[in-house]
Amino acid sequence: VMILSLLYKSTPEDVRMIMIDPKMLELSVYEGIPHLLAEVVTDMKEAANALRWCVGEMERRYKLMSALGVRNLKGYNAKIKQAIADGEPIKDPLWRTEDSMLDEAPDLEKLPSIVVVVDEFADMMMIVGKKVEELIARIAQKARAAGIHLVLATQRPSVDVITGLIKANIPTRIAFQVSSKIDSRTILDQQGAETLLGMGDMLYLPPGSPVPTRVHGAFVDDHEVHAVVADWKKRGEPEYIDEILNPESTAEVLLPGEQPEGGDQEVDAFYDEAVAFVTETRRASVSSVQRKFRIGYNRAARLVEQMEQSGVVTPAGHNGNREVLAPPPPRD
Repeated sequence: VMILSLLYKSTPEDVRMIMIDPKMLELSVYEGIPHLLAEVVTDMKEAANALRWCVGEMERRYKLMSALGVRNLKGYNAKIKQAIADGEPIKDPLWRTEDSMLDEAPDLEKLPSIVVVVDEFADMMMIVGKKVEELIARIAQKARAAGIHLVLATQRPSVDVITGLIKANIPTRIAFQVSSKIDSRTILDQQGAETLLGMGDMLYLPPGSPVPTRVHGAFVDDHEVHAVVADWKKRGEPEYIDEILNPESTAEVLLPGEQPEGGDQEVDAFYDEAVAFVTETRRASVSSVQRKFRIGYNRAARLVEQMEQSGVVTPAGHNGNREVLAPPPPRD
């Protein structure tokens, strides 16, 4: 019902979604709607990458809002809308020459809210555990002002699934009928959910309130969901962001102390060629490596970072430029 309500009220320009469905049943029906940022995620390792991407997007949005002097997404979008109406669109203040193949900074556009829906949170905790717990905590702590929201659902409300760290950062909770007082306390920090009648009977605990409200959830039949999904599919196709599920592109927002999969031992196949190219041309920009080898920005940036760690190039200066330290390759 929450998802259908969003689809009724919001266009893809207003709200985009990431859906994580370990059971491959409940959310897969929404595959292909234009609101999705990525395909419905069923692989839990990809789910961790999606949450990592959300953390990176959250940080990017905070930098943009700070640069524009606004406090939340609503203020940001209002400022962008006003600037466009005045005929003076605002250039991206975070744009750097070496990060893009464009000649000038692009204009900023309206940012949609992002809703991340996880259908069976217990499965994700069981497979990827601590990593996901910390990512969710980071998103829940800071992401609301950036317009990123989490909806977590589980049929197993035990303390090893809904941990103290997660509970402390998610103040809004809903409990349907549960089997014991312990489960009720795990969700709501108080008993009561064990006496509910089922069939949509639930307790809603809003943020800041110690007392839950008893409400009744609506039931939506499958054919109604299919009808709404079919209507949205007619209106447009989804524009997926490939980086969301790609572990290579999310490595830059690893948690403190966390190593990317494969660790430091993994060396890019282009690394030796990239070093030869940079030392010969004496140009150490990400965009030049990207153009030379026809690879994505994230991969090119990682190659340049590896060169920095190896002492081939200097760290980026205040203007983003790097100097090449290593000598050119010997000529035959």
